[in-house]
This record gives sequence, C-alpha cells and structure tokens, in this order.
Amino acid sequence: MSHAPSRPILQAAMQNGSGAAAILSASIGCFALAILSIAADASSSLKAILIFYKPTGPLSGVTTVAILVWLVTWAILDWRWKRTTLPMARINAAAFTLLGLAFLLTFPPIANLF
Repeated sequence: MSHAPSRPILQAAMQNGSGAAAILSASIGCFALAILSIAADASSSLKAILIFYKPTGPLSGVTTVAILVWLVTWAILDWRWKRTTLPMARINAAAFTLLGLAFLLTFPPIANLF
C-alpha cells in the first residue's frame, strides 16, 4: 500500500466583498424606495419634483431615484469591498433589517401614519 504524501490543507478565506456589496445595496435600494414613497406622499413639493413621467405621477420619480440609489450604492460598496472578506452574518443582518423596515414602511397602515 502506498500512501500519498499528506499535505496540509490550506483553506484560504474567500473574498466575499462583491457579494456583500450586492446584498447590502439591494436592501438599501428597497429602503430608499419606501422612504421616498412616504416622503412623496407627505410633501407636495417633493411629489412635484418626482414626476418624471406625467401618466404615472410621482411613482416614476420614486422608482427611478430608488434604482439610482441602489446602483450608486452597489458601485461604491463594490469598489471599496471588492478584494475583502467581510462577516456575512453582519451584512445579512443589516440587509434583512433594512428589508423588514422597507416592507413595514410600504405597508399601508404603517405608511399612513406618516
């Protein structure tokens, strides 16, 4: 019987910065959508500013700005975190918290409080 020489198994930490940036920026974009929709309902001047396409009203501006927030946040976080290893538990906890808040803020009984 011949045994192959045993080599120590080295487990390099995977760089997860780009994935973490995608997850966190998506939740930031969702939260921005919720905040913008509440703000547009509460402020007539902001509502007027956010009308990018008249047939849809301020919804066109709310969604466009939220998408821009998501993309810009994703680009910045990816640029900063591309070659790093981050604690995904903390990133996921922050993302789920923001997603939960975004859901609650877009739920009509809660959104109508503002």
